[in-house]
Formats: sequence, structure tokens, C-alpha cells
Amino acid sequence: MSRTNLKRKQPKRSELSAILERERQAGRKIVFTNGCFDLLHVGHVRYLRAARAQGDRLVVAVNADETVRRLKGAGRPVLPLDQRLKVLAALAAVDYVIAFEEETPHAILGELRPDVLVKGADYGVEGVVGREVVWAYGGEVCVVCHTEGLSTTRTLERIRGNG
Repeated sequence: MSRTNLKRKQPKRSELSAILERERQAGRKIVFTNGCFDLLHVGHVRYLRAARAQGDRLVVAVNADETVRRLKGAGRPVLPLDQRLKVLAALAAVDYVIAFEEETPHAILGELRPDVLVKGADYGVEGVVGREVVWAYGGEVCVVCHTEGLSTTRTLERIRGNG
């Protein structure tokens, strides 16, 4: 992927709302998901494809390094934020990637106002963080495929000889 395409897929947070508004005016449905996406594996790829299938444009918000450490513990993330963003941006299913530093996606959901918030089926709709923000402006929340047995945590345990 060229640097131009990578840059297009990684707009500044301050610019992304306007970009998405133009997409909506063109009749496109905006889908949003978020996560750490550390050590991308086939489960992530399947999940992102399924998320993208819920609309026309997929925005992936990625937890900043310090947030990942707070959520996942010491030694995480394995890959720094800039690398995680670039790997995600290289995927065909992903239209935009954006970093966020907050503990929850509430603020960025309020800013971007996606039509659909997607999380993995392991959460269940009632367990999706940010659902109340999306429901408040009339958006949808859905859960999509979860590939059982695949997780970055399990992969790291196997690498470290603990699993």
C-alpha cells in the first residue's frame, strides 16, 4: 500500500468527523469498531470483514499504548500504536483508522456518530461499551462473529510457554 493510501486511511481525529459527514451525505453507512488489535491474527481479520459487511465504510478506533497497558497489563501492547495503525490500514476491509486515548470509546463515538457500532459476539449487545451513546442518537449496535480459541492473549501465552 502506498504512503498516500495509508495517509488517507489515517486522518487526524479532528478531520475524521467532516470526512464521515461527506460519506453520509453521499449515502454511505458508517460502521465503527474499536479495540487494541495487538498482534493481528485471523480472528481479527474475520471480525473486521464481518464488521465492514454491516455498512459501506469501516472506521477502526485503536486504543493508545498506555490505555492498552491499563486494560491488558504490563508487557502489552506488543506492537506500538503506530505499527498497529499501519497494519490495520493495510487491510482492505478497513477504510479509516484512528487512535484514541480514553478508557472507553464514548467520546469518539459522540464525535463520529457512526450509524453502526460493532463488537465481537463474545460481548453480546448488552455488554458493548458505548452502546448507550450510539442508541441515544438513533444508531444501531450489533455483534458479529467471534472466532473461538483465537486471541492475542492466548497467542502470547503459547509463545511464552504458558499455554
